[in-house]
Amino acid sequence: MTDANAMRANNGTLRVSDNRRFLVHQDGRPFFYLGDTAWRLFCYLKREEADHYLQTRADQGFTVIQASILAEKSEADRPNAYGQMELIDGDIACPNERYFQHVDYIVNKAASLGLWIGMLPTWGDRWNRKWGTGPELFTPDNALAYGRWLGRRYRDRPLIWILGGDRPVETDVHARIIRAMARGLREGDGGEHLMTFHPCGGETSAQYFHAEEWLDFNMRQNGHEVLFGPRYAGTRADYDRLPPKPVIDGEPIYEGHPVCFNAPAQGRSIAADVRRPLYWDLFGGACGHTYGHHSVWQFMAEGNKPVNQPLMSWPDALSAPGAAQMVHGRRLIESRPVLSRIPDDSMIVAHRYGGEEIATYLPGAGLRRFVGTRDAGGSYLMVYAPVSIPFEVDTGTLTGGTVRAWWFNPRTGGADAAGTFPRGGVLRFQPPDPGEMVDWVLVLDDADRGYPPPGRP
Repeated sequence: MTDANAMRANNGTLRVSDNRRFLVHQDGRPFFYLGDTAWRLFCYLKREEADHYLQTRADQGFTVIQASILAEKSEADRPNAYGQMELIDGDIACPNERYFQHVDYIVNKAASLGLWIGMLPTWGDRWNRKWGTGPELFTPDNALAYGRWLGRRYRDRPLIWILGGDRPVETDVHARIIRAMARGLREGDGGEHLMTFHPCGGETSAQYFHAEEWLDFNMRQNGHEVLFGPRYAGTRADYDRLPPKPVIDGEPIYEGHPVCFNAPAQGRSIAADVRRPLYWDLFGGACGHTYGHHSVWQFMAEGNKPVNQPLMSWPDALSAPGAAQMVHGRRLIESRPVLSRIPDDSMIVAHRYGGEEIATYLPGAGLRRFVGTRDAGGSYLMVYAPVSIPFEVDTGTLTGGTVRAWWFNPRTGGADAAGTFPRGGVLRFQPPDPGEMVDWVLVLDDADRGYPPPGRP
C-alpha cells in the first residue's frame, strides 16, 4: 500500500450528512470537527516543533488543524523555518518546491496522527490586502491555476479546503478570485475534499456564497468577544438558512486574547470565555467547533514579532486549560445520537417578573445565555447553563415514561446522576455550586434508552 493509500485507509474521506446538517465519514459515521487555529504552522515551525504541536493536539482530542499555505505574517518577506519562501520571486505561478515539501511533511504527519488539515490555500491579504502585509497576488486566472495545482498535489491527503482568510469580499473581482480558486481545487482533486470559506470577524461565508455548489458547509468567524450577542446568535441563523448546510464557528474568541481587542480595559479571555462559545455554537446547531489560543495561532516565540501582545510562548500555551476542555464538549455530543440532534431553546422555560414580556430573564443574554439542544426523536435533551441559577425545562419533547437526569461538568468532563422523574411537564433544576459563575450542562434522557453517563462512549 502506498503512503497516500495508507493515509486514505486511516482517515477516509468526508462528506455532508444526508440531512445536510453534519459532516460524516463516507460510511456515514459522524465526524466531529474539533479544530485548532494554527494559521502560521507551515511557515513558522521546524519539523520537530510541528511534530510536538501536532502530537499534543491529537492527544487533546482535536480532529482538524487550520493552517494557511500562504500565511499571514508579521513580515511580508519572511521565509519558513528553513529559509524557504512559498513562491519563487513572489510569482504565484512558481510555487517553491522546497517550501511545499515542508508543507507535505506536516500534512503527512498530521494524517499519521488521525488529524485532518483545514488547509487555506492563502491568507486573505493576498487577494484583498485591506490590512496586513500582503502583497496582493491573485487574479481570477492565476487563482484557477493555483487551485488546480494544489488540488492535484493534495488529492489523496486528508484535508478540508478553507478559502478566504479573514478578509471581506468587497468587489466583483474578489468574488471571481474565490470562485476561480474553488473551481481549480475541484478540478485538481476531483471533488475529493469538502470546501468552505473563512470570513472576517462577525461575518459568515453564507452572506457571500451560501447558494453556491462548491460551498459544502458554512463557516463563521464569531470573533474575539465574550458576550453571546448577535455574533454567536448567528450560528443558529446560519443553521436556519435554506438550502440547509452544516455550519461551524471557525474562529471564536481565542484563549488569552484581548477581549474585543481592548486590553487592558476589558481584560483577556480565560478558559471560561472559550468554553461558553463551544456550547453556544454546538447547541445552536453547529456540526463542530474551533478553538484557538492567542499565542498558538501566531506561534509566538523569541525573535518573532508579536501580534496584539501575546502573554506566553506557544509551547507553554499548548497546555492552557481551555484547550484541554474542548474535548469534553466533543465527548458529550458523541455520547448521544449525533445525526438527529437539533437546536432548541424553547425547552428552557422563560420566567417573567410581573408578567411582563420585557422582564424575561431566560434564556438570558451576554455571559449568562442559556441554550438547548435535543434529539429530534425525543431520546435526550441538553441545556447549557453558564451560571448556576435555578431554571426549568419542559420535558414534553422526550419519549418514554421516565426521565434520567445528569449534571455534566464542562470543566472536567465528569458526569453525576441527578435523579429520575416521571416524563412530562416542567421540571425545575438547580445546578451545583448555586449562585456562582460556574457552567454546567443538564442532560435529560429517556431512561428506557439506557444511555451511558454523558461524555462516555
